[in-house]
This record gives sequence, C-alpha cells and structure tokens, in this order.
Amino acid sequence: MTASRVCSFSELEPDTALRVVVDGVPIAVVRDSNDEVHAIGDVCTHGDISLSEGFVEGESLECWAHGSAFSLRTGKPLNLPAYEPVPVYVVQIDGDDVLIDPNVKKEI
Repeated sequence: MTASRVCSFSELEPDTALRVVVDGVPIAVVRDSNDEVHAIGDVCTHGDISLSEGFVEGESLECWAHGSAFSLRTGKPLNLPAYEPVPVYVVQIDGDDVLIDPNVKKEI
C-alpha cells in the first residue's frame, strides 16, 4: 500500500486532533504546539471512545471520557485506566499534504 492524503497541514489547528479513516482504520491526526504532526489510533484502549474528541496537552492526547492520556510519539498510555497502547503511524508531509499509510506503523 501507499500513503493516502488525509488532510492538508493548514487544515490542522495547533493542539487539536482530527479524526480520519484510512482504508477502514480510524486515526487521530494531531498537530502539536511545535507544528509536528502525529498520527495515532483513534480508539481508546480502555473503552470504545474516539480519542480525536479529546484534549491535546503537550505531546499527549487525553481521552475525554475516562481521562487516560496517550503519548503522541509512542502510543503508550501515560496514566490509568488505560494500560494498552494505541498504534502510532508514520506521517509524511508533502508540501501542504499530510499522508498516512495505515499499514506502516512506527517502530517504538
């Protein structure tokens, strides 16, 4: 598979998440305060909740329902109640396009 365009960089607001679905895989795309773009699985591992509806704080995305925060770099939960990580995907920036292949996960 090849990476698919999911949005433009300019569409992403700093410190916010955007939910996209690529080949049936829900992904939270986050532009942090340093203008880095991250892509992690959009489903909280503690409950079937969309992480993209949560809160970006530094390098983490917090689930709005139960408060578990996940590292944008590793996908690992930073606090309970979640204890399983979410997948982290490789992001490519091509001009203003943000590209993600849901079959290419970051090696952590």
